[in-house]
Amino acid sequence: MKVAISLAACLLSVSSVLANEALIQKAKNSGLVAIPAEKTALMEMIDDKNDPITKQKVELGKKLYFDPRISKSGIISCNTCHNLALGGADGIPAAIGHMWTKNPHNLNSPTVYNSVFFKAQFWDGRSPHLADQAQGPVQAGPEMAAAPELVEKRITSIPEYVDEFKGAYGTDVKINFEKITATIATFEKTLVTPSRFDDFLNGNKNALTKDEKEGLSTFIDKGCVSCHTGIALGGTMQPFEIASKYKFTNVGDFKGDKNGMVKTPTLRNITETAPYFHNGQIWSLSDAVKEMGSVQLGININDKDAAKIVTFLKSLKGEKPQIIYPQLPESTINTPKPEFN
Repeated sequence: MKVAISLAACLLSVSSVLANEALIQKAKNSGLVAIPAEKTALMEMIDDKNDPITKQKVELGKKLYFDPRISKSGIISCNTCHNLALGGADGIPAAIGHMWTKNPHNLNSPTVYNSVFFKAQFWDGRSPHLADQAQGPVQAGPEMAAAPELVEKRITSIPEYVDEFKGAYGTDVKINFEKITATIATFEKTLVTPSRFDDFLNGNKNALTKDEKEGLSTFIDKGCVSCHTGIALGGTMQPFEIASKYKFTNVGDFKGDKNGMVKTPTLRNITETAPYFHNGQIWSLSDAVKEMGSVQLGININDKDAAKIVTFLKSLKGEKPQIIYPQLPESTINTPKPEFN
């Protein structure tokens, strides 16, 4: 009897191992990619040989990310709309910027976490990488509304910032708008959040629960990976409203790029970044899943299957890098004053 029980347990264990290995392979075959467990492998993915990530650049970029003085009013920072304590977003349907201006297209602020993995930046994909993207919101009238010349004058009027730029880039550094925003982007590159899902794909078969594994399988089988794929589970340009019209399509005037393509949001940390869609009109993650089934896949995802998928999506909540709020260098008498017009 004991031998029979032992044999049955052994067979069950083998079956479980094989099932896990099959699911991992299924996920990889569908295009899902894990964040590397090894730091060296991760750095190879996110670093730029022409502008390598260094501790000095990251610390300087962090200060600039939190510094509201790069906005015209002196009260809006990158962290205002991409709050690192709120999943890297702002938790409201449409971004609010200079003079309490709502985004004129009713566009929602996407998360900055894991944005280094995106193939395109902005909802219309107009920027190819973070360094280019960082320039947009600073200058945009409804956002930070700061002209490049104003940003340069603010930063170069502060001796401590000048010294930090020299320490990060060398004494001959030219502190211009492009260098300032590229330094912010260097900090943003480090905002990577590995999750239990990554542990599972990297070989830890116990990293996900049975229900989460079932949800992952359902996520793949329903076709969600046709858009939410790769290491970011999103971040690529895809056609929108393939099968039917999005129920809130008339909220705002955004219709994608010139070809009607829209950047697919990352699903990493998705439980923290409601409301959903480009115009922030759906607050329930389950409802968002069902809406995507209708709009993109042309299928009805019932409540049971939506719940399974949501259970999996919760496993994508990753470990955030520890961010210590920086003490910013003080302004001088020569620092341009805040402007509110």
